[in-house]
Amino acid sequence: MAIDMLRQLARLPLPATFHTAAEVDKIKVLRAAGLVIALTPDPSSPGATAKVLAVTEKGLEELADAALSRTQIRAARMSWWKAKFNATVTPGRPSGWR
Repeated sequence: MAIDMLRQLARLPLPATFHTAAEVDKIKVLRAAGLVIALTPDPSSPGATAKVLAVTEKGLEELADAALSRTQIRAARMSWWKAKFNATVTPGRPSGWR
């Protein structure tokens, strides 16, 4: 997925060069969406490389949104007893306490 490539790019020191056709295609998608600044080859150039110069603000926002939605999905998948166990409980006063 392109979002996985965006996560990878956010962790790499940039500029970075990519050589495989699959990586180049993902970078083209990210560039078309405005998530990265990259130098990509013409479609007619076989075996060309792509060079990513930077992740844009929009790209960083997408990463933040993806991380948030992943957390929400994990929370929705959590079983009821785990959610209850992880909930913050404020204990009341024990009976007979003065």
